Parts: sequence; C-alpha cells; structure tokens
Amino acid sequence: MAFTIDKSELDIVKPHEECGVFGIYRRAQEGVVAETYHALYALQHRGQESCGIAVNNDGVITCHKGIGLVTEVFTRDVLEKLSEGTMAVGHCRYGTTGIQNQNNAQPLLVNHRKGAMALCHNGNLTNAAELREKLEMNGAIFHATSDSEVIAYIITQQRLKTGSIEEAVRTSMPLLKGAYSLVIMSPTKLIAARDPHGFRPLCMGHIGEDVVFASESCALDAIGATFDRDIEAGEVVVVNAEGIRSYRMEGACHDGMCVFEYIYFARPDSVIDGASVHEARLRAGTFLALDHPVQADVVIGVPDSGIDAAIGFARQSGIPYGIGFIKNKYIGRTFIQPGQKQRQNAVRIKLNAVRNTVCGKRVVMVDDSIVRGTTSARIVKLLREAGATEVHVRLSSPPFRHPCYFGTDIDSTENLIAAHHTEEEIAELIGADSVGYLSLEDCDKLARGSKCAFCKGCFSGVYPVEPPQQAQKNKFERPLSEKEQ
Repeated sequence: MAFTIDKSELDIVKPHEECGVFGIYRRAQEGVVAETYHALYALQHRGQESCGIAVNNDGVITCHKGIGLVTEVFTRDVLEKLSEGTMAVGHCRYGTTGIQNQNNAQPLLVNHRKGAMALCHNGNLTNAAELREKLEMNGAIFHATSDSEVIAYIITQQRLKTGSIEEAVRTSMPLLKGAYSLVIMSPTKLIAARDPHGFRPLCMGHIGEDVVFASESCALDAIGATFDRDIEAGEVVVVNAEGIRSYRMEGACHDGMCVFEYIYFARPDSVIDGASVHEARLRAGTFLALDHPVQADVVIGVPDSGIDAAIGFARQSGIPYGIGFIKNKYIGRTFIQPGQKQRQNAVRIKLNAVRNTVCGKRVVMVDDSIVRGTTSARIVKLLREAGATEVHVRLSSPPFRHPCYFGTDIDSTENLIAAHHTEEEIAELIGADSVGYLSLEDCDKLARGSKCAFCKGCFSGVYPVEPPQQAQKNKFERPLSEKEQ
C-alpha cells in the first residue's frame, strides 16, 4: 500500500499513554483531597482528557470528575466543597479505548450489594471486547465505552462471590488479559494491583504512617512522600486499619514493562522499576551518538522528551548542546485551530526555533520518535526557515512498525511511516539530511538497574502476551453507516 504524507496537515501526531492513577490511605481525616489534587497535577503529562477524585468519608464514597485538565476540573470552589475523608483515589485520563465524554472519566464509582468501590485504571485490556460481550449477554448495562468499566464489572461479580474486596481483585486478575495498573478504594480498604506482566508502572510510598500509591514516583515527590518500592507484576497490595498485606499472582513474570515509558511517557524525574527515566534518556542519546555519528555544529532536543537524549548525544559526540526550541507552556487542551490559516500557524505557536542557536549551522535534532512523520516534517521545516544549513534527525526509539495493544494509542500499521519506508526515504519525506533510530538491542540497555524485561512489541512485533486478532472500535463509537447490517 502506498504511503504518503500531506505536509500541510497540522495535527500534532505523537504516541499517547492513557492514564495516571493515585491513591492515599490516611489515618487522620484531613488533607487527602489536597494531596490527591497535587499528585494528579504531577501526573498530568499522562493524560489531559479528563480527571477525577473520589473521597471516602467513614465508608461513604463521593466523587467529582470532568472533562479537562486538573486545574480546569478542580477549581478552588470544587476543592472546597469536596468533603474530607481518610482515603482518596485520583485519576487523569488519555483515552485509548472509549470516546471522550463525561461517562469515561474516572474514578469509576460502583455501588453494589456488598458496598461501594471506586476504581482507577491505567492500561488497556486485550480481551475487553470479549468480556464485555459476555457481560452484556448476561444483562449487564454499561454507561461508558472504556475497558475500565469492564474491569469494574468483573471485580464486582467476583465480590458478590467472595468474602473480601481483595479476594475479588485476586480472582479477577486471571480473567483480565493485557495491561492494567489499578488503584481501588472500598469503604474500608485501599488496594493497588498490577498485571502479571507489569506493562504499566505503579509504585508505593508513605508520608509518616499514611500509605500512597501512584503511577510514577514524581507524584510522591510532589506531595512530600517517601518512595518505598514498585508494586511487583501480579501483586495485590491491601491497606486498611490493620496494616498492609501483599499477595502475588501465581505465574506472574515481570517481562512486559513498556520500554516507551522510559523513552517518552514518564516524567524524567521519575524512577520506574528501579531505573531513572532521566538516565535512561541520557543513555539513549549516548547510543545514538555511537551508532549514528555525524559532522555537525550543534545538538538540540525537541521539547520535552527529546531534551535529555539530546544532552546524552552531545556529551558522547563532543558536539555542543544548544537550546533549539522554545515550547509554549500555556497552551492547554482547549487550544483550537478553526480555520486553515490558524492550523498552519498552530505549530509555530506551540513550538518555535531559536534562530541564534541554529542559523548557519549543521544541526542534530533529537526527538523521541516518528509516528506518521507529519510532526517531524513541520519541525524540520521550522529549523530550515530559521537558517539551519543541515538537519540530521536522531530518534531515541526504534522505528514504530507494529500496533500496540497495551495502552499506546497506535492501533494499526496503516499510518506508521517506518512500516512503509526506509530511513533514507523517511529523511526525504520529512525534509531532513539524515535519520537515525535507536536500535532494538540498545532498548534493553536503557534502564540500567531495572528489575524487569521490556515489551518492545510496537518496534519488533513480538509481544509478551498474544495480541487480539484485530483491534475493534467499540460498537457505540461507530456511526450507523459502519455498523453491521
């Protein structure tokens, strides 16, 4: 199939991760709302579509959530009206399954015969469609279109058959296939669980006697919590008035950590599964300089995730590092471009080249990835217009050639430029003098000190678990003209 790039297209195309989760168990009934708010603010990079907070006050769970950034959904008035409690969970979402609407915002609050449950989910199930169909055939009514509601239903079903919420979570895990890091709150307990392959990060810390869980350690830092450890693959950790208990799922093997967490998703100040994200990106730049050397005058990084790798490239190559771009930090998710002229100006408003850094120079531009190539073409054009004489693009990830089924918003090969073109062809298409990618072998060397193996399926086509036969869009998201007759 022929693959072409419309260079006038101005949608910023990047891989997306879907969620950040947080939970806190506090013996004193104060401050959990503020702690959760600040933690979600620190996790905002993991999802800008919607967010929410659920609070437990003496067994009564209340929730506020909505479409927008943390600062948009949780105004001062909203925060003051949220009742305090001894537990809270929070979530910020980027949807990889489920359309953008209020119903898909989390936490999901479920009231059932044995009590209530608030659930926060990071990841993507590969058997969500199959599970949902079975549930619907048995009379289940869904209010949302995300796979997170499927998880909530499965756990609720198991809760009606078991003696505790933690037992319900443990018996549900073998039924769930794919990626899930969960923070769950019941009337008396706070629970964290991670899938048996450990696709998505989840860690644990404390503030005095209080226990906290978060997608990344940067959220713990934001609220003054001490990092204790990562939740292990296949582990369920339960916190209540009696203390902390841990259970491990039989057959769990930590072989599926998404390597793109280190390349792009996570904040550089986080430590994930024993390895520094910042150091991993520096190492990526070092490997790029060794594998793809070039004669140049300056190395620059594309904000934000390309900057650390650019510093690593500069250190290894001896080419000076310079600030090549300024990113507008004040454009939120509501920034729109209603017409063609506005769309053409959008990239300049979001990102601008520093002319004094690049004018008259041979430039090495380090970025985290190329997906469709449209974004890279626009950025290279910015450098050319700022006077760069040569632009050599270096990517701190291998080429995207395959779909991801575990949370990265890349569901087919149709629009992946590397699946259809060589590096030389890609360089020509995006207007660069050369293109160089991180090798698959170097991926395994990025996270020094990590305690797990990595999923590189979107690069290699080899996955830790069997992928679904096809990625199906939810039937409620398809127009009538596309539905089966």
